[in-house]
Formats: sequence, structure tokens, C-alpha cells
Amino acid sequence: MGPPDPLFFVDWGHETAAETILAGIAHLNDAENEAQGDESRLIVETGLDARVAAIVEPVIASMDARLVRVRVSGQNGMTLQIMAERNDGTMTVEDCEALSRALSPALDVEDPIDKAYHLEVSSPGIDRPMVRRSDFERWAGHLIKCETSVMVDGRKRFRGTITGVDKDAFTLQRDQASYGDEPAVRIPFDALAEAKLILTDELIRDALAADKAAKAARAAKDETDET
Repeated sequence: MGPPDPLFFVDWGHETAAETILAGIAHLNDAENEAQGDESRLIVETGLDARVAAIVEPVIASMDARLVRVRVSGQNGMTLQIMAERNDGTMTVEDCEALSRALSPALDVEDPIDKAYHLEVSSPGIDRPMVRRSDFERWAGHLIKCETSVMVDGRKRFRGTITGVDKDAFTLQRDQASYGDEPAVRIPFDALAEAKLILTDELIRDALAADKAAKAARAAKDETDET
């Protein structure tokens, strides 16, 4: 069974007046940041992607959300892909739409990309990138694949189940350890170059359950705030 599609709100052409876009989402900019929204990412961009990330991250944080990843690609001419999630881990189509509307004016003003492009905002999806320590804590017990920037235990690429997380590293129980390899390996966070959950039936089940619980908690909070 394939993964559910990530949630997208696609293609703001960057010809709409910034004032018009801002007027449509002004009521969203009063959202307070939750503490977990301040957690730094372990894996960050370089070059043009990093310049874009520096522009969009404060806007995303102001909307009770956090940046997961920025990627500029040559897809469809030029596409700016921004992956984000709310601090509670949810991200609806409406959230993507609101975020896209909020980001467009900031990108118009700073103009980091010197050619026409499409803006694409999405949720991380179920088989998501792992970019914060809390991602590893939240998805402990699940299968991931990762790559390091330096050699760790004689290699750079790993696949296995997260069995432990501490301040400086996480422990992976390899699912296909080669002859002579220890079944468990401790990978320092500062050596991590890329990490991603691997889609399994267990992950789909747990991700959907977590999403349902987070949305219920969010709805209850909204109801309390209105009273």
C-alpha cells in the first residue's frame, strides 16, 4: 500500500500584491508559538535553500508552526518546495493554504530567487524527514534510513529501528546487519546528514492515530479558547 499523499497548497505565481495577501491572513499572525516550535533543526540547508529558509522560518514560527525542509528544484521550470508542520504535528490543507499566503509576501520582498518559480507548501507526510531530536523521540520504535556526513562504525549509510535517544545521539538496531557489524549502532546527531522514516504498516497505523489525537486536542483547545 502506498503512502497517503502529502498535503499541498501549490503555485502562488508571485504576481499578487503583498498587501492583498497579508490582508487575507492578518488574523493568523497573532498565534502564539508553542515551546517545541523553538527547537532547532539538526539538518539544515546550504546555499540558496539556506537563504530561503532564513526568510521563511520566522514567518512559519509566527503561525504556530515550524519549518521541516526547504528545497529549490528545477521541477516545472523552477519550484520552491517548503515542508512545514504545526507544532502539534498536524498539518491540514487549510494550514498549507494559509502558510502559502503568508510566505508569498515575505518572499516577494526579499526576492531570493532571481527567476519565476512556483511555491509549493506541503506537510512532511507519513514517511517524513527526521530533522529534529524530538522527531527521533516521537518515532522511536520505527524503521528509518539515514546517512551521516562522516564515517560512523565504518560506514555512512544505515537502516534500522530507533531504540534509544539521548541528548547527543540516537541508537539504531540494524535490520540487516552485515557480517562482523554490531547489531546496534549509536549515531551522533552532529554527524547526521539525512534521515527519513520508512513506510511500514505500523508507521501508518501510529501516524494516523497520532494525527487523530492531535487534531482532537487542537479542536478541544479551540473550543476552550472560544468560551
